[in-house]
Amino acid sequence: MRALAAILLLTAAGGAAAQQGWVAQRVAELQALDKVTARVTTLRVPVNAPAQFGSLTITVRACNARPPDEVPDSAAWMEIADSRAPANGAAVFRGWMFANAPGVNMLQHPVYDIRVMECRAP
Repeated sequence: MRALAAILLLTAAGGAAAQQGWVAQRVAELQALDKVTARVTTLRVPVNAPAQFGSLTITVRACNARPPDEVPDSAAWMEIADSRAPANGAAVFRGWMFANAPGVNMLQHPVYDIRVMECRAP
């Protein structure tokens, strides 16, 4: 069910981005949580530039935001790899994450949690 909702949101966010007024941005602001230490970190990740958080490598491939005159929302297409994963750094997450709907499509990881806060210009 969650996968179906994610596909529907992906289609709405990606396919209709130009028609709906989404604006491409260059920097994603992410909130990262280490569940073991309860450390919360704000990451500012430029598009296509990998960032590290613990054993995760986070690469934002696209980051879109609504214009200022519309309801605030952001959506980021991310690839997240874990160097400690059994597949030796294989992607543990690949897809869209939404600021206003963080539970729709999220990273399923025992130690870390990543959330999109907003997309902005550098």
